[in-house]
Amino acid sequence: MTEHAEKANCEEKVQRLRVRAERKSAVAHRIEIEVDADRVSQAYEHAYRGLAKRAQVKGFRPGRVPRPVLERIYGASLGEEVEQQLVVETLPEALEQVGLRPVAEPHIHASVPAVGAIFRYTAEVETKPEVVLKETRGLPAVRPRVEISSEDVERQLEAVRARHAVFSEEPAQVLAVRGHVLTLDFVGHIEGKPFPGGQGKDLRVELGSGELLPGFEEQLIGSIAGTEREIRVTFPEDYSRRELAGREAVFQTQVKAVQRRELPALDDDFAKDMGEFDSLVQLRERIAADLRQAREREAEQVFQRSLGDALIEHNPVEVPPGLVERALEARLRRAARRLQRLVSEQALAEQVAGWREEWRSEVEREVRLSLLLEAVASQERIVVEDAELDAHLAKLAGEQGVEVAQIEKAYREADMLPSLRAELMEEKALALLAGEAKVAAKANT
Repeated sequence: MTEHAEKANCEEKVQRLRVRAERKSAVAHRIEIEVDADRVSQAYEHAYRGLAKRAQVKGFRPGRVPRPVLERIYGASLGEEVEQQLVVETLPEALEQVGLRPVAEPHIHASVPAVGAIFRYTAEVETKPEVVLKETRGLPAVRPRVEISSEDVERQLEAVRARHAVFSEEPAQVLAVRGHVLTLDFVGHIEGKPFPGGQGKDLRVELGSGELLPGFEEQLIGSIAGTEREIRVTFPEDYSRRELAGREAVFQTQVKAVQRRELPALDDDFAKDMGEFDSLVQLRERIAADLRQAREREAEQVFQRSLGDALIEHNPVEVPPGLVERALEARLRRAARRLQRLVSEQALAEQVAGWREEWRSEVEREVRLSLLLEAVASQERIVVEDAELDAHLAKLAGEQGVEVAQIEKAYREADMLPSLRAELMEEKALALLAGEAKVAAKANT
């Protein structure tokens, strides 16, 4: 086909579409599309030609089945196929005509088209809102004061000491008390039936630590190694797994060992065992420095969170539900991949269902903040240069211990470089707002 003929064909296609768009909200649009009867007939003709090549009908050779026979046998199913094909072909044209770029899969309402008749359908489309920034300068934010006390250092030092404790078996017949470390096997039942996650082997638990369900550890006090105990507990009403919340469970528990914890002496020899320290004083200094660094990171996170909240509060914007749903599904898929080898399919499905409700509001906040930061970047003409993107990829490669080319290839093949660039642009926009924010310090709580 010549270039002129191709151009004429494209123009003819556009002319065969009648499109009317109606804005329902800042992010929602309803598009009514009419496809010319000739185009519908052509679609059917093309579909029947393809069907004739592959259909196998008794009494006819392949490719020789008359169309009336094909219509009688395949007419209903072929109509649905033509409907889908026409939507696939014409929806992008219609969206281009009205200048809309969907952020989620449009919802289509259509009926089966008829040969020789106009095909009408509607599409519910969500787009990004036109963000109008009202207030971005001097936003209020808070930053916790970073303070490290001697008590903080000593608590952390005791935690290090506890991690290097040794455990000694208690003599037979010694009754378990608070502070003892027990090794357990257990099987849990609810209404006489085992439940996902209710079994465990060689679980180590310190009595009085509060690691297990309320009441579980208390019922193990007085137990002896080599004996069994029946433990009855009730899951809290706010338990993370909703199907277990508020329900009573019975655990058949075997106490395999009762041990006492013996802490190492807190002296210079202990410090030397911890690494490149010559004295306990040096170990305390390192602990204090690490604590300060960790708390400064936490303070920065609190500051950025409060700044983002202020940006959202001072610049209302409607968020497309489909965009939130897409972001939520992406987060759920990532979380499920990390968990799928650790739990059963049923337990994973239940966990994902819980996360879906638990995370929705936070994901909506993230999407809203992203839209606002994108608008800030546009208003302030913030861009991410290729050199900045390369530097970030090099940083990621260093953190993961791989070659830069390897991580760049992974991002490119997954088509994630645009999203990475957008993420860096948002970080620069937030940094600009941070430099102009009205920051109030607050004490650590």
